[in-house]
Order: sequence, then structure tokens, then C-alpha cells
Amino acid sequence: MLKFPYGISDFYTIRTEGYVYIDRTDRIALVEEAGKQLVFLRPRRFGKSLWLSTLENYYDVAKAGEFARLFGDLAIGRNPTPRHNSYFILRWDFSLISAQGGIAEIGQAMHNHINTVIKNFGLRYQAWLNAPLEPHPTDGIASFQVLLGLVRQTPYPLYLLIDEYDNFANEVLMSRAPPESPPVGRDIGGGGADRYKALLYGEGLLKTVFKAVKGAGSGLGLDRAFTTGVAPIVLSDLSSGYNVARDVSFKIGLELLCGFTEAEMQGLLAQVAGECELAPEARTAAQDTMRTFYNGYAFGEEPAELVYNPTLALYFLQHLAETCSPPRELLDSNLAMDRGKIAYIAGLPHGAPVLAAILNPDTPPTIPRLAQRFGVEDVLTQVKDETFMVSLLYYFGVLTLERITEEGKLAFRIPNLVARKLYVEQLRDRLLPEFGERAAMRAAVEAVYYHGDLQPLCDFIERRATFGCSTTATTAGRMS
Repeated sequence: MLKFPYGISDFYTIRTEGYVYIDRTDRIALVEEAGKQLVFLRPRRFGKSLWLSTLENYYDVAKAGEFARLFGDLAIGRNPTPRHNSYFILRWDFSLISAQGGIAEIGQAMHNHINTVIKNFGLRYQAWLNAPLEPHPTDGIASFQVLLGLVRQTPYPLYLLIDEYDNFANEVLMSRAPPESPPVGRDIGGGGADRYKALLYGEGLLKTVFKAVKGAGSGLGLDRAFTTGVAPIVLSDLSSGYNVARDVSFKIGLELLCGFTEAEMQGLLAQVAGECELAPEARTAAQDTMRTFYNGYAFGEEPAELVYNPTLALYFLQHLAETCSPPRELLDSNLAMDRGKIAYIAGLPHGAPVLAAILNPDTPPTIPRLAQRFGVEDVLTQVKDETFMVSLLYYFGVLTLERITEEGKLAFRIPNLVARKLYVEQLRDRLLPEFGERAAMRAAVEAVYYHGDLQPLCDFIERRATFGCSTTATTAGRMS
């Protein structure tokens, strides 16, 4: 039976324990050519961590003896670049940094994470270092400087990988945390927004960390850095603190770096169908279900080949392989956090009507350009127009690019039925505060989710709200 790496983002485990792996290593050479310090944005649960793990295993000097085992039959193994297995690897995962508590607690959590990773670095590479690595007990940035000093005494440069650089900062921004007692002489205030400002503005800790990364790349031992995240909010606020990074999220050739193509899904589904001895009509039904619920994402400067959400696709395929039947619940609970992102938009002035308009397949949201950098001040104080909201929903992965109009504008759509359900649920909660009204709404939602029929939902919304909803085109037809 095929083993699907659902929930596994460790390249080494996937390759050594016989899990299915969709080869993306042919992009490694393109990433090398793109620059020294890169930023790559994609929605949550879209394979970014696995890509960082792939880079880690490819460049790690400590994995040189396992190159053939890990990469020999892959694209990069057949045509490796000269830089393979020639770096020390340092990897920070900012999703592990808690956004709970006040500024001091968050700051210390960041220092602790950096210090822990650096301690493990010293243990891993002690055979290559000329002296023991002794981190500062509480200051992660000082420990980073100590690490760089030891790296410069060796022939091997440093490759820094930063996963989910904006994770905890976005959590802070959207939180409704209680106020804390500010330090004497500082009016930090309470709530997520104020804590966010303290982390990023002036000499805020997150900005200081990235200034250290920027400085390390100027001949101090850091040769390359690859950073992943979801949205460009933090990038804008870092400004001069990290203005050396190139955003390659829309670079030609990297559109399919994360996500699965239609051909890849058909190939995997054919293997599972063969193992389960599924009838042709059952295989076709499974394929149609996956395409309708999980496909539809397009990345790049212009609409390219559509890709499947990899987490959702693996969730479906794993269940199908184990039981020879599709899962009853098609929305993976691991994506439940995305509900909060839509709720954030719905809570903005005029947010709910924008969400309702997005549900109309005949009038897709159209904006002049995608907002590629916006700071916390934009999020907190500026008027939230359609460009802002559509851009943020795109980065969150609940809108995707459909086409470029004749006027050169960008037209977006909801990628699939799983994402559409999140919109419908949010509108339900906004329109129906009373429990007794939800039975009729539940039936309308089920008509959308299970049958692609928007008419009952539109009838209900038009009775409850001032914004309209058209169903001239069916939901399933728009996404197939």
C-alpha cells in the first residue's frame, strides 16, 4: 500500500521510510540563481516546511555521505549543483514561538528558540568547528554572533532557513489580548496591535533579528538565507531592517514549487484505485471530488497551471488508501485556523458584504494590482478597500488568481468548495446570531458544500441582508 506523508514535513523521513514524494528538486538550481537572501510566500499548509527540509538535506555538509540515498533518483541527484553538501545549516521555525503573554514574554520566547537551535547547531557540527560553541544564556542575537564567529574559522559558509517568519507576528496582530503593565517610561499598551508594534517598530526585537541576518550576509559568515511565510505584512514593517531580501513568491519557474498538479494527482489516484480495485465509476467520482474540493490554486505573475492544496490532497488519498473509500468530512481539521483569517476580514468595516460579493461567481473580485507590501499601520488605520481585502484573502489562500482582464486588472475567485465553505460559515455566523435561525441556513450550506448548489443559500441571504447573491453559474462549474 502506498504510504502518504500526511502531516509529515521532514524530507529525510519521507525519503528513508518509503513515503510518496512528489519531486520538486529540479527547482533547487533555479533558487540558487535567484539570489542570496530570498523570501517565499504561500498559504498555510501548502508544503513550505517540506521545501525548507529539502534544502536542508541537500546543502547540509553533515549529510554528504547520504546524498545518493536521499537524492540519487531525483531530478537534482541526476544533475546536482556544485554547492550541494557544502554548508552549515541553521534553521529557525518562528511558528514555535508563542504569541501569548506580553512583550517581555514573547521576546524571551524568541530568544529561547534561537538559543535552542544554536545549541543544537553546536552539537551537530562540533566535529567541523574549531572550538566549542558557547551561546549567550539569554540573548539569542548575541549567540548568533558567536556562531558566525566560529563559522568564519571554517571553510564552510552558513545557510539560514527561516520557517513561517510571520506566524507569531500575525497571531499577535489579530489577537485580542488583554493589556499588560508596560515597563516604566514606556506606553506600550495592551492588545495584539500594540504588542506587534513593539516587536517591529524602532528597534523592536523581530526587526533587530532580521537586521542581524542582513549584517551576517555582508561577509560575516552567512552566505544564503531562505525565508518562508504567508503574507507580506511583516516584510513591509521590517523595511530597512531586511531590505536585502528578494521576494520570489511570483518568480517564473517557482509557480509549482508547492502544491500538486492535476497529472500528479491522477497518477497517485490511479495507483490507489488499482490497489483498492475500485470500479471505474468510483475512481472517476473520487477524481471529480478531489478536483472540485481541493484543486484551483494559481500562483505567479500570470495564471499558470492550477495546483491542489497538498495537505488536503494527502488527507484524502491517505484515507482512500487505508479504507478504499473517500473521507466523509472533506475539510481537514488542520485547516480550521483559516476560519480565523476570514473572520478577521468579515469583522472589518464593509467586510461582510465583500465576502458575500466574492461568493457570487458572476462578479469575481477584480483589483488593479495585488498589494505586495503593507504594514501594520495599513492594517490598523487605513481604509480597508477591496484591494486590501482581496490581497489579504489571496495570501491566506482562500482566494486565487483566475485571469488578467483586457484592462490589465486581476480577477480572483474562490479556489474550491472547501474554501467556499469557510466563506459560507462566516456569513452564517454574521447573519445568524440567533440559534433558532440556523436550521434553514444549515440546509442551504449543505446544498453548497455537497451539491454545489448556491440557490438555497442565495435565497436565504437575500432575505436576511442588503447585499445580493447570484447563482447564474453553478459552483462546481466555476471550479472544474
